[in-house]
Amino acid sequence: MDLRMIKKLINGGENDQVEFKRKINHPEKVIKEIVAFANSDGGHLFVGVDDDKTIVGVKYAEDEDHTLQKAIKELCRPAIQFRVNSFRISEKRTLLHYEIFAGNKKPYYAFERKFHRYGKAFVRVEDRSVQASPEIRKILKYNNNPTDTHFSYGNAEKLLFNYLHENEKVTVNEFREISGLDYKAASSTMVQMVMANTLKIIPREREDWYVAVDHS
Repeated sequence: MDLRMIKKLINGGENDQVEFKRKINHPEKVIKEIVAFANSDGGHLFVGVDDDKTIVGVKYAEDEDHTLQKAIKELCRPAIQFRVNSFRISEKRTLLHYEIFAGNKKPYYAFERKFHRYGKAFVRVEDRSVQASPEIRKILKYNNNPTDTHFSYGNAEKLLFNYLHENEKVTVNEFREISGLDYKAASSTMVQMVMANTLKIIPREREDWYVAVDHS
């Protein structure tokens, strides 16, 4: 990818596949963007770019790159595949570009410390990285090796489709209330329906939304 293509990506602004960082001050925070891209459709992280799309570069590119690569390798699990490019924009400034590839061992997790046992999974939603819910994590894992999934169309599912006929979206808690199921059963039912491609899940910071899939 040459500098002309890089500038075109940057001019499009931050979105579901592009993230800007002026520099790497806290690599343990930046890796959530890396994980989100790996859990989604891949993406591009630029170091040396302001939020307003101004390319400022970094002064000590080798140090910045070493710091971030070390964090990716030590604080992200499973291992994430990525590629690094650097572009000299002036005598003392360099733009760093990290191309993160969509993973095939989802979900990927970011850890605060190298030997921490529990990490957090993130997914990309527009220009933000959102922590993945338990339902999202199950769906990500299923999507590694999808198979035909069928669900039994019972009273609870009928109530859900009737609700979505009148409403644009539904949450697990709303489905729990209208169906009388407990949270675990409501969650499991909706995850199965996403896997069967009858519902689509929309990740959100609080409660995920579910919408009906239009097969027309």
